[in-house]
Amino acid sequence: MAASPVTAWFADIGLEDRPHVGGKGGSLGELQRAGIAVPPGFVVKTGAFERFIAALERKAPLRSRIEALGGDDLSATAARCDEMRARIEAEPLPAEVLDELTSAYSALCGLSGGQSPVAVRSSATTEDAADASFAGLQDTYLWVTDLNQTVQRVRSCWASLYSVESVTYRRRRGLPEQAVAMAVVVQKMVDARTAGVMFTRSPLTGDRSVVTVEGSWGLGSAVVGGEVTPDRWVLAKITGDISVRTVSEKVIQHVPAPGGGTQSVAVADELRRTACLSDEELQALRTIARKVERHYGRPQDIEWAVDRQTNEILLLQSRPETVWSAKESAPVARPAADPLLHVMSIFGGKQ
Repeated sequence: MAASPVTAWFADIGLEDRPHVGGKGGSLGELQRAGIAVPPGFVVKTGAFERFIAALERKAPLRSRIEALGGDDLSATAARCDEMRARIEAEPLPAEVLDELTSAYSALCGLSGGQSPVAVRSSATTEDAADASFAGLQDTYLWVTDLNQTVQRVRSCWASLYSVESVTYRRRRGLPEQAVAMAVVVQKMVDARTAGVMFTRSPLTGDRSVVTVEGSWGLGSAVVGGEVTPDRWVLAKITGDISVRTVSEKVIQHVPAPGGGTQSVAVADELRRTACLSDEELQALRTIARKVERHYGRPQDIEWAVDRQTNEILLLQSRPETVWSAKESAPVARPAADPLLHVMSIFGGKQ
């Protein structure tokens, strides 16, 4: 069966498909391919986005109006972005895109009529690359509870490609608009008891012999958004010895809201100063971190969650660690016309 230009299941994609499924979609497929547990889902591919944008362009220009913006005129950029986002939010999906999205959503969530919440997550083709990260510049929607909301949130994710922050980022880097497209991940929500992030090297020192884990109660959005001070552990990558164990006072947590979306609620008094992960769960996370790093062949920045009902650990994302990797790849000296000059400088410039 020929691959669909509109949707793709995680099981059928990997990093090589990023031009069609974006960084987040490619990563989730790659994780599943590597035998790592991720919440089930599919990607609305860039082909759907391109069909949608083509329909808009037939009515009035969009991409050329973005490229015409000056890099320093923020007021003009904001006005143009508001205009483009409003157009995208109001435009109906092409019939073939809507039909296939409906079919994939029904296959994922079932037709029982009950709620089966999903996350709808932007997956830009240029995000999570080693040299250009769009992470955090596009939108994510949690606890989306039905098909109509999902369709609207897909449009909202596409529209977020035209936020002021995202457009300004592209204009400053000189990225052509024709090369920028948006896929959208649709995956089942994890009702997280605990969630957070982990790094397969120290984010503070760059030490590659450790795994750093940060977590808190509830959904990981509270940790990623900086709304809570998470518990923090540093584990030796090989032996599992825990050298740092910091249990913070976790005052709030993000949980599902009635009718969809999330809300911030107070953490129960008895849990505020209680570690959100057991030592057994920490060791399980370390094992997963090592497996993911081996698969990708480089340090990773990983989002994870522990299911409230099953206590299963699921990965929500893995992207290349960029801060220390960028420092290591930076040249230590300017290029010289005569490479021997670098050697000579070690000996005080004597020739």
